[in-house]
Amino acid sequence: MPIRKILVVDDSKTELLHITRLLQPHGYVVQTAENAAEALASLALDPPDLILMDVVMPGQNGFQLTRSLSRDPQYASIPIVICTSKDQATDRVWGLRQGARDYITKPLDGDELHAKIQALN
Repeated sequence: MPIRKILVVDDSKTELLHITRLLQPHGYVVQTAENAAEALASLALDPPDLILMDVVMPGQNGFQLTRSLSRDPQYASIPIVICTSKDQATDRVWGLRQGARDYITKPLDGDELHAKIQALN
């Protein structure tokens, strides 16, 4: 199934706006959430085709949310790409071990982000 609808989870309104502006010109429908609770509510109402997940957030962080979603049969089929400023190799390995399908570091490059999304199609 092609990726058309993307949920972006990030606690920064500026980052949400930036990522939305990178995605919309490619025809993606973008939903946003500022924390894990909002992400879970959005998932329950209208599941996306892909989740772009920040790591550093108040409350449940992106690694924890990725782990719980990837292990939940209801959401396990939705690919998750970690989008974070955490650029250490150990962070990348940990994110992938939590169930993320890919990992990209900020600042995001629009072409790289689009290529990663296309690779998941």
